[in-house]
This record gives sequence, C-alpha cells and structure tokens, in this order.
Amino acid sequence: MNQRRQFLKGAGLAGVGALAAPSIVKAQSPIKWRFQTYAGAALGEHVTKPIIDAINAAAGGALEIELFYADQIVPTGELFRALQNGVIDGVHSDDDSMAAPVDISVFGGYFPMATKQIMDVPVLFKQYGLAEIWTEAYDEVGVKWLSAAGQDPCHFNTKKKITSLADLSGLKLYTFPTAGEFLAQFGVVPVSIPYEDAEVAVQTGELDGMAWSGITEDYTVGWADVTDYFLLNNICGAWIGSFYVNPDSWGQLTPELQQLVMSCIDMGHFYRTQWYWGGEAKLRASGEKLELTEIPAEEWKQVTEAAKTFWDEKSQISDRASRVVSILREYNEVIEKAGPPYGLG
Repeated sequence: MNQRRQFLKGAGLAGVGALAAPSIVKAQSPIKWRFQTYAGAALGEHVTKPIIDAINAAAGGALEIELFYADQIVPTGELFRALQNGVIDGVHSDDDSMAAPVDISVFGGYFPMATKQIMDVPVLFKQYGLAEIWTEAYDEVGVKWLSAAGQDPCHFNTKKKITSLADLSGLKLYTFPTAGEFLAQFGVVPVSIPYEDAEVAVQTGELDGMAWSGITEDYTVGWADVTDYFLLNNICGAWIGSFYVNPDSWGQLTPELQQLVMSCIDMGHFYRTQWYWGGEAKLRASGEKLELTEIPAEEWKQVTEAAKTFWDEKSQISDRASRVVSILREYNEVIEKAGPPYGLG
C-alpha cells in the first residue's frame, strides 16, 4: 500500500509538471531591443553588425535585437537622449558624436594625439583606469556604459593634395566635433552633415573631403571613389568608441544574457582590431584609388605641440577630465619610452 501511495504521489507531481511546462514557456516571450549605430550600412557591416548577429544567434530567441544604421531612428547627435529616454535600447557610437552630456565626452572619437594605434584603447580602458571613469560618468546621467575599443586612426582624404600645413587652410572637412575644434586653428572649416550625405557633399563641392577615418573606411564606404589623396599624417592613432544601453533595458536581461552580450561585444572588438589593422596596411601598400601624401615631420610638430595646449585646456573641464588627461599623459610617456612598435609616429 505504501509503495502504491508513493507511486500515485510521484505520478501526480509529474502530471502537474507536464501540464505546467507549456504555459511557462509560452509566457517567456522574447525581449526585443532596437539598437542604433553611428555607422552607415557599409561600415556598420563590419563595426556593429557582427556583434548584433552574434547576440541574436547565441541568445536562442530570448533576446532579439533589431539593428539600425546612422540616423535611421534619430540623428547621431540625438543618440544619447534617445537612449536615455528609452526610444532605443542600445547604441554603438563615440561620446563626442552623440553629444553625451558628460564631462568626458570630448575624449571619445578622436581626441588629438591621444593614441598612436588601435591597441592603445583597450589598454587605456582595462589597464589604466578609463573603464572605471566612463562607468562613473554615465551612471550619473542614467545610461549604462558597457565597453570601449579602438578602431582606425584619423587621417585626411581630400580632393586637394596636401603636402604642408598651409594646404589645410580653407578646407571644408567632414569630421568629429572635438577634432574639428582642434583643426580649426590650422584653417580647417569643420562641416556637420548626416553621415550618409558626406560622399555626395564631396561630389557637389560642399565638402573638400573628410578627416574622419583611416584608409580602410575610405575604401569600404566609397569615399575613396570621390576623393583623390590620403594624408599619411594623422591627428589621432585610434578612434575611441563605446557600447551603451538603457539601464531599464539592461535590467530586463538575466545575468546569463548580460554575460552573453558582453562576450559578443568582446568578440566584435577583436574582429574590428584585425579588420582595421590589416586593412590600413594593405590599402596603403596596394590600394590604387588614393595617392598617398605627407607633411614633413618637422612641420607636423606644430600640430603635436598644439595638441599639448589643447590637452591643457580640456583638463580644465572638470576634475574627472583632468584625471583622463593625466592618464593619457602617463600612458604616452610609457609608450614613448618603450619605443617601437609602441611609440609609433
């Protein structure tokens, strides 16, 4: 009799479980996100889409992210507010372009002469404390900062041949806000237009070129088809860009899903590092669309000296900005002492 009771008790529980399971599964509908990148479709194919595709594949239907490219939901300059207000759930951009209301926003994108090459960025964030500073700043304004990585250096691709600083005077260039502010002292006229309009703007004469990227992007997005020259001097060795999410959207995810997202972002950082690093070398060596030019090193020193003054000015923004500048100075001293391949020009 006791054995029979135990059997009936177990069978009853099994039956309840079998009936309950479908209703539990049905209640767990996918979490859906809208995610916008600063990049247009051609560039986004390499800098953002691999990460979103990896998340969607690995999440097994628990999280579904729809990717939008530059200006498709909101203009890039409104990305922060849209993220903060929950209009979009996630963003890939630099702090500078999306007008983040944080005191460190000028250091995103291309801060003049802050880095020498792509690997400097993860080292600065993971080994020199920038990750903690970025987390602190964005926590204060209601957005969750996730991760930063480097991309390509900031060169000039133009219709006009540049071989001296004097050639920069009067050039109408599509560039980043802080980079444009810095370059204005050399006569550059920064022009702000939607990303996808830049190519046509060169063809119509509204722009003389771009100070926006390295040569890999120039070929990838079509800018090498409408400009003629690529200046080997750069004003910064690597773009600093980040991934951000709305805190409420992030809170919807289980710890397992959050870890999955972070792992896919790290995977994307690695992909971009090799894609840019290899592309810069190959296209400078064998690309046939852009003629390479250079401003002599002695003359270019005027730009590097001006950057030191610019750093001093930006360190006055706040105590936190001063901390960032101190870290950049410390790191640059280290890599200069280390020599090649760290202290690359």
